Amino acid sequence: MPIRIMLLLLLMSIIPPKSAGEFEQWCIADEQTPDDELQAAMDWACGSGGADCGMIQANRACYFPNTMTNHASYAFNDYFQKLKHKGGSCNFRGAAIITELDPSYNNCRYEFIP
Repeated sequence: MPIRIMLLLLLMSIIPPKSAGEFEQWCIADEQTPDDELQAAMDWACGSGGADCGMIQANRACYFPNTMTNHASYAFNDYFQKLKHKGGSCNFRGAAIITELDPSYNNCRYEFIP
């Protein structure tokens, strides 16, 4: 048996498959939410909520596009990933939704914590 096939089979036997119902999720702003509602939710997430919003500051990787939806999405996801296993949700008074599509782009990486 060629060495590549043996290595592939070995690798497949070491990495456990995802269990049924387990999949990656990110929390992003609902594009239909008005900017003032997104701003209020983002203010809470970046303040009392404990989200790290440094990456959406000017000259940082997730600043552009400089839109309320983009910045709120980053803040919502940071909060959600940190607190989803401790009761945190992706709701923000209806301003956010769950997606299974990684919203990362260019050098802006949205964290995912299993």
